[in-house]
Parts: sequence; structure tokens; C-alpha cells
Amino acid sequence: MYRYDEFDHAFVTERVEQFRDQVQRRLAGELAEDAFKPLRLMNGVYLQLHAYMLRIAIPYGTLSARQLRMLAHIARTYDRGYGHFTTRQNLQFNWPKLSDIPDALADLASVEMHALQTSGNCIRNVTADHFAGAAADEIADPRPYAEILRQWSSVHPEFSFLPRKFKIAVTGAERDRAAIQVHDIGLHVKTNDKGEIGFAVYVGGGQGRTPMIAKQIRDFLPEEDLLSYTTAIVRVYNLHGRRDNKYKARIKILVHETGTEELTRQVEAEFAALKDTELKLPEKDVQSISAYFAPPELPERAEGWENLARWKKADSGFSRWVQQNVQPHKNPDYGMVTISLKPIGGIPGDASDAQMDAIADLAEEYAFDEIRVSHEQNLILPHVALADLEAVYRGLVAINLAEANAGLITDIIACPGLDYCALANARSIPLAQEISRRFGNAERQAEIGELKIKISGCINACGHHHVGHIGLLGVEKKGAELYQITLGGSGDEHTSIGEIIGRGFEPDRVTDAIETIVDTYLGLRLDQSENFLAAYRRVGPQPFKTALYGSAAEAA
Repeated sequence: MYRYDEFDHAFVTERVEQFRDQVQRRLAGELAEDAFKPLRLMNGVYLQLHAYMLRIAIPYGTLSARQLRMLAHIARTYDRGYGHFTTRQNLQFNWPKLSDIPDALADLASVEMHALQTSGNCIRNVTADHFAGAAADEIADPRPYAEILRQWSSVHPEFSFLPRKFKIAVTGAERDRAAIQVHDIGLHVKTNDKGEIGFAVYVGGGQGRTPMIAKQIRDFLPEEDLLSYTTAIVRVYNLHGRRDNKYKARIKILVHETGTEELTRQVEAEFAALKDTELKLPEKDVQSISAYFAPPELPERAEGWENLARWKKADSGFSRWVQQNVQPHKNPDYGMVTISLKPIGGIPGDASDAQMDAIADLAEEYAFDEIRVSHEQNLILPHVALADLEAVYRGLVAINLAEANAGLITDIIACPGLDYCALANARSIPLAQEISRRFGNAERQAEIGELKIKISGCINACGHHHVGHIGLLGVEKKGAELYQITLGGSGDEHTSIGEIIGRGFEPDRVTDAIETIVDTYLGLRLDQSENFLAAYRRVGPQPFKTALYGSAAEAA
């Protein structure tokens, strides 16, 4: 993973001390909240419903054991003993005292972490495939390019006050595990006929109030042009993006209102003026940064195959966990382990300080000191020998994080909702917990198969409900919480926005509605190999509307 140089260390330390002074002035009454707000947002500090929240950047979702232990320390020392991993591969602390936040940031800086650009109208944390560098279907590791974009965008003087927040995602595999088509810019690493590395470029995706799928504006962008082309896109957006209406300020609206053809023309014109400037990426710089992400040397561990077969036969729980939470690695003697932060009845994405410490220990002993955060709010050990899977599993059982549900109905994405967020209309966490408990039986989950439920407490869609196979959106109607259901969404390489199925459901009726949807799917699927999304795309919404409402008219 990338290591700070002298400039990075000095810059982050100076920013911490600058913010410490700003906090002291705010607490002394020398800074009013209106003046303090833009300063705290530049340092990842939000004022939520009950307290301040600190959002910490985890660039492209990559952590070392040392860094995860520091997050555990901050949870213990400055918060209430836990943190919340988000869909942006970040970590949020929901209860820090404002007076303590500079000390927390100083602790972060000591392990090469920060909270810069985790909020505000700037380029946010660049995200990537959580299996990067390990996946069997990978064309190239996307993280060096994410790091190049991070360095380019950090406190960029031209792009620090954009019309609205701006999000970039990079994937380097055949399967899109970074949801690039619902980002402002999505980059898919690929090769051309000559075997040269480049990118398919997507622009104008996003969720929120107006969900849109990004448009491809370049099928192949040469590697050396990454920064100049990205600069061209953001310049066009910065110039023409709407600042008169925050609900129409994202680049997706600009693409929609301008038209893909015209926007592409403007980007290409700006790119023509930039491509032969200092923004052109030297090959030696790409190689230098790529060297930071060289995979660990993985010794042959052929004994794992025999051991694995024996352990699976002896322990059905372990067998289920391997089947569901361990994916094939580039090296056949190894696997990629998903640590589900979704224990049955738990809060999606939460991890205690003790759990973080224990996972850091497992990563150090069995996973070459690497942890990843997925946009699905789970943690990943990307390089684990098959021969060590049983020991890792036992370690996870001890901290109640061995749930074998990755990709299943209880692997729910949920935002903090009305329990924490001042913007929310409804609660997300209690609903996720109730659904999890209803479908917690392991055999039933296996029978249902792959099914992604995603819950947002408001239209901002922090829970990615638009791209859930089943999406739940909390709304407020006449002072009461109501949940709108969408079906058929997906954030993979075949991205789709879910369709609203009908009128919303009261909180005490939502889980029953989900059960009705699931039972309808089980009754109409062709066989067990046809997952929920495939079945929905085959039959459409009508069978589900009829099951939920009795007729299409009642669904209105």
C-alpha cells in the first residue's frame, strides 16, 4: 500500500494543527457556527442529529493492521467503542466531542491517515474494487490509478469548491465490484489490441434524488492521459455545473441537460488543450506508484486443499462460511475472505474496538498485513492461504463475525438513518436488524440465494437503495415514517436502477412485505440457479405487485 513521503507527513500534520486552532476558536466563541461549518467540513466533521460525526478517509479501502488498530484506539478513546464502515469505504465515528477531534486527527496522522475531503463540495475518497490485486478475474490492479487520482485531487486549488460533491470509482476486473456506473466518473481498467493499459470512461452516474446510470464517453483512454482527461471532465463540470440549485448541481444533471454528445465534445476539446501538458503521466511515475501495490510473495501452500476438504466435512458451519465468504484468488492455494459486518440482528457496517483489534491480529498473522473495506460495508482479508482458513474462521467466531452471509439476504447495506442523521426521514438500522432476524436461518438464506437488500433513510441514498435487488427508501408522510420499495436494481457491470413497486409500507409492515416478495420469487424462479435479480428481469414487476397489493391499481 502507499506510504507517505516527507511532504505528505508535513502537510497532514500542518492541517491537523490548523484545525486544532479553528476548534479552539470555535469553543471560545471567537468563530460562529456559520463560519466554522466550511472549516470543519474540510476536515471531515459533520454536525449530526445528536452529536458531531468524524468521517475518516480509507483511500480505495486499503488498510494495514497498524492502521486498523489505530481506528480501534480512536473508537475506545474518543468515541463509544465502535465505528461504522460506510459505502464510500470510509469509517465514521458518531459520538466524538468536538474538543477531542484534533487529538483524534493527530493520532490518525501518526499512521498515515486523515479525514481530508471526506465531505464538502470536492473530489471525495476515490474508491476501488475491494478484491483489487487478488481477484482471479482482474485485468490490472486499479489501486495505483486510484492513488494517482488521490494525489492529484487532494486539496486541488481548482476543484476544492465544485458545484457539488464529486465521486470517482475505479475497477480493474471483468466483474464490476466498485459500482462505477453510479459515480460521477467511473473508470474501468482494460487493455487494447496491443495489450496496452487504458480505461473505459463513464461520466454522470449517481443516486440520490435523481438516480442516473453513467454514460460511456471513451471506450479506451490511454494510461498516460488519465489525469489530463479527468481534469478536462471536472473543468467542464466546474464551469457549467449548476450552483443555483443544489438538487440539480451534480454532473449527472449536466450530462442529462447538455446531452452526452455535446458534453463529450466539450470534454474532448478541453482534453486536446491539456493532453500534452505536464498532466501527461510519465511511465516511470506509474511504475513507481504501482510498486507500492506489489502483491505479497505468496509461498506455495498446497496442503490447504486436503486440509480444507477435511475441515469442511467435519464442521458444517465452517463449510457454509467457506462456500459463501471465501472467493477464488489468483493463486489457487489462497482465497479472498469476506468478514461480514452483518451478524444476525446486528447493525450493518458497525465494528467494535475489540473486533477491529482482533481483525488486525488476524490480518497480521494470516493475511500479509492487509485489510480492505468494501462498499458493501464488510471487511476483506485479500490474501489468506487455504491452509489457514480454519484458524481465521475460529478467530472470527470468537468475535461474532463469522456469519456466512456474504451476498445473501441478511448481508444488508444500511445508512445510519434517523438514529443519527439530521437529514434522514426514517430509521434504517432497526429495519435492517428486523429483516436480518426474520431471514437469519442459514438454510433459508441458502435456499433464497443471492439477494441484495439496501436501505436508505432519505432520498440522498447513502444506503444505495436505488441499486439494491430490493431497495428500501425511508420517507416521511404526514409526520410518520413510511418505506418505499424498489425492485430490480443492481450496481454491477449490468447496472440498473430499481423500479418503485407501489405505495409505501409502514415500519411494522415492511418485513412482511419483504417476505411476500421473497416467497413470490421462490414460487416463480425457473430453478435454484436463477437468482432474484435474474428472475425479476425475466418476469417484470407485475407478479410482485399482485402479491403485495392484490392488483396494480391498489399499488398506486
